Amino acid sequence: MSKQVIRTEKNAPPIGPYSQGIAAGGLVFTAGQAGVDPRTNKLVEGGIAAQTRQTLENLKNILEAAGCTMADVVSVNVYMTDLGEFAAMNQVYGEYFKENPPARTTVGVAGLPMGASVEITCLAYKG
Repeated sequence: MSKQVIRTEKNAPPIGPYSQGIAAGGLVFTAGQAGVDPRTNKLVEGGIAAQTRQTLENLKNILEAAGCTMADVVSVNVYMTDLGEFAAMNQVYGEYFKENPPARTTVGVAGLPMGASVEITCLAYKG
C-alpha cells in the first residue's frame, strides 16, 4: 500500500513537521486543523463559532485537494478547550454535515496549539 501526501495552498502551512493530509488505502486522514486564517496565519476572531467555521473550511480544502468532499467524511474527532461552548460549535458543525453525518468524538482538552479553542481531524473514504 502506498501513501500520498496531501497539500493545499488554500490553507496556512503546518506549524510543525507533519502533512496536512495523507491518502492511503482508499482513505484520507487529515491532520488536526484549527481556525487559522490562511491569509494571516493567525486564528480568526469571533469566538468558537468563527473558529469552528474556519477549521471546517480548512478541512474542506484538504479533502478537496485529495479529491474528496465533506460528504465522504466517515469519522471526526473534535478537541475543545471549553466544553461549555459545545452548543455553539455543534451549530456550525451541523451546517457542514446536514445529512448522514459522520461518526464523531468530542473531547475536552487543557490547551491547543496557538491558543485555539477548537481543533478537528477527520477521516474520509475516497474509495
